[in-house]
Amino acid sequence: MRDLPLPLALTARLSPVAVLATAGWALVSGPFAPAPAADHQADRKAPVQSASAPSSTAVSKTYAAAPAPCGSVAVKTITSLVPGAKTAGKEIPSTDTKLRRTCSWNALKGYDYRWLDVSFEITNSDETAQKEYKERTTEKSGGGDVPGLGSSAYSVVNVTTEDKQQTREGVVIARVSNALVVVTYNGSDFETKKAPSADVINKGAIKAAKDAAAALEGGHQG
Repeated sequence: MRDLPLPLALTARLSPVAVLATAGWALVSGPFAPAPAADHQADRKAPVQSASAPSSTAVSKTYAAAPAPCGSVAVKTITSLVPGAKTAGKEIPSTDTKLRRTCSWNALKGYDYRWLDVSFEITNSDETAQKEYKERTTEKSGGGDVPGLGSSAYSVVNVTTEDKQQTREGVVIARVSNALVVVTYNGSDFETKKAPSADVINKGAIKAAKDAAAALEGGHQG
């Protein structure tokens, strides 16, 4: 079989650095610190806290660290969504693996190309995760809610054309307590120049997101 040139957009994606550069995900880097303990030598009477005094209650977090992303998606899901890919996947380097981890799978089988990214991002609190979720889903208009996935979830599918080659990409963003699960799944057919259907891409991205959310919920909690 002759080698086929990849479109520029797909070639660029083969670089993990490019994947990280285009992701543009911003994270809050640390938990809120609890207020200092009260002085034991102070008046033993019950203290009265003024309205302006800082709270002594630390913010609780359901998830303290991101799980291993390459083990978060079932093998049968990988073989179905990315035929020919190594099921072990490849983890993308992160500046802080406690807060963000990403795994990628990609393969060209015959003329059919598929790419799957699964990311976990840990924030300081449910409120922070809700804010991040709202900002990202607002930016990616045209999609819809995904029922039964995490605390809330959203999916959107778009198609692009470069050099007459179509690529269809689906993105699922799910919030699970103080964590975000972000899945990107795309595909192209280099023989027909057409992309897989929106239904195929959307269902595939949602399936991977459900696997990842289940792995997060079944793992270690903070």
